[in-house]
Amino acid sequence: MFTALLVIYLLAAVGIIGLVLIQQGKGADMGASFGAGASNTVFGSSGSGNFLTRMTAIFALIFLVASLVLGNLSTNKAESKWVDPSQGQAQTTTTTVEQADDTAAKAASEVPAEKKSNSDEIPQ
Repeated sequence: MFTALLVIYLLAAVGIIGLVLIQQGKGADMGASFGAGASNTVFGSSGSGNFLTRMTAIFALIFLVASLVLGNLSTNKAESKWVDPSQGQAQTTTTTVEQADDTAAKAASEVPAEKKSNSDEIPQ
């Protein structure tokens, strides 16, 4: 599922980039508005969106939803691979970040404090 979402995410990003580069900007007819009559393309109403703007909005929505889902999936899980010596095959384990943090805190609390060094002892 993660790989499929990542492919959709990348295709949506490439689609947005391509559609934005293809589109003609609002200021493209600016020269027509100076002395060429009444042109409302620069500052006037733009009317209904055409096919390219609608497709850009759809790709942007897909990109946004995919990025939120991928962010949620990758934040809560950490994947690690290890090789089981008895079987000789790679095993994949998935643990949550909260469990790893709890284990690290427990291990840090069990480490004995270092003894204070005397000022008489000079390392050589």
